[in-house]
Amino acid sequence: MNKTTALITAGALSLTWSGTLLADDGYITLASTTSTENSGLFGAIIPAFTEKTGIDVRVVAVGTGQAFEIGRRGDADSLLVHDTAGEEQFVADGYATERLNVMYNDFVIVGPSDDPAGISDSETVVDAMQQIAESESPFASRGDDSGTNRAELRLWEDAGITPQGEWYRELGSGMGPTLNTAAGMDAYTFTDRATWVAFENPQDLTLLFEGDEALFNQYGSLLLSAERHPHLKHDLAAQWHEWLVSKEGQQAIADFEVDGQQLFFPNAE
Repeated sequence: MNKTTALITAGALSLTWSGTLLADDGYITLASTTSTENSGLFGAIIPAFTEKTGIDVRVVAVGTGQAFEIGRRGDADSLLVHDTAGEEQFVADGYATERLNVMYNDFVIVGPSDDPAGISDSETVVDAMQQIAESESPFASRGDDSGTNRAELRLWEDAGITPQGEWYRELGSGMGPTLNTAAGMDAYTFTDRATWVAFENPQDLTLLFEGDEALFNQYGSLLLSAERHPHLKHDLAAQWHEWLVSKEGQQAIADFEVDGQQLFFPNAE
């Protein structure tokens, strides 16, 4: 190989390597809830964001509590979770500089169709929780510090109940596996509506309680702190954060349906 050929070859390899690095760098890691992933939402909206910006979004689907821990460690570029109080504390603690409302849906209680605790006649979700506990009907809890688990525990507290005993099973699992377990043991469980609608193995489970204002389920996007974690892809993450609350992003969320049902409702502020 002569000198000219060697220089051309080296230049080509350099460009190829540089291009590979740029291609590999053109993504963000998003820590988000299992409900947004399992429902199919990200599969529907991320392609639109990528087409507009050229940025891919790689989702790590975990419970909200675990997503906070990932964010605190600086192992994700962005968070989309659903525990408003926890999100506001995350900002107050200096791990994020901004929190924005993105969308909402609601929680529901599902259980065996014969409804042994009689919760379908309950006036409030607190009444329903009390009836489940008083009847000691089997209840499958995620038990994983997710946003859904945190909401469930707040409702037990509001009902004046510390759930314990053989009837209350803490599984330490995501929403899909928890629903599978509840279906297998004819138990009640507390779930976000999106995962329930997308769930394909209900067996004898049916939706038994819904509609209480206390079941409101807000999702928020967190813009992580560049001062706390300067190594993160803050410029790319900011584009995702801003796209979610843009007219285009909000429309993409509104357009997402499963079996003709809209599962998330945009409410950017």
